[in-house]
Amino acid sequence: MNRKVLLVVLTSVLVLGGCAGKRATDAGAGSEAVGSTAGSGAESSGVTTVSAGEGGSQGALGPTGALGSQRVIYFEFDSSEIRSDYVDVIAAHGRFLAGNASVRVRLEGHTDERGSREYNIGLGERRAQTVRRALALQGVQEAQIATVSYGEERPAAAGSDDNAYSKNRRVEIVYIN
Repeated sequence: MNRKVLLVVLTSVLVLGGCAGKRATDAGAGSEAVGSTAGSGAESSGVTTVSAGEGGSQGALGPTGALGSQRVIYFEFDSSEIRSDYVDVIAAHGRFLAGNASVRVRLEGHTDERGSREYNIGLGERRAQTVRRALALQGVQEAQIATVSYGEERPAAAGSDDNAYSKNRRVEIVYIN
């Protein structure tokens, strides 16, 4: 009987905790509300952008151009190493952040559903920290970067096939202020 009570309490905590971080405007995109972030919810990757504010002519906070508009870094299975095709993307965000010291980002680490919950939280954190270190090498200040790991809890693609798995192994770069 104690096991049943523990299961009910744990399930309740997880459900209530999951509901607290959602915003109605995300339409299920899974971005967490932080500070006064005003999400547009328009991007298909679930990445929220905010207005650039004073001195910003970008329209959305973050670098412009093809590389700057990419806000998701994908990873190989069970890996936290940055793939070579994302080095230039990270460099573009690094240059932008290094030149705009008041701008901050949150790096959200994600995994596919394979592996235990604990392992996936750790892997998501390692992925976010890898991107954090790459940005720091570009001159971005540590205070500009926050990291969080969602593990397998916020998939970008539903399904249990290689296509869905590859879309869920990612770090999302979320600009906040």
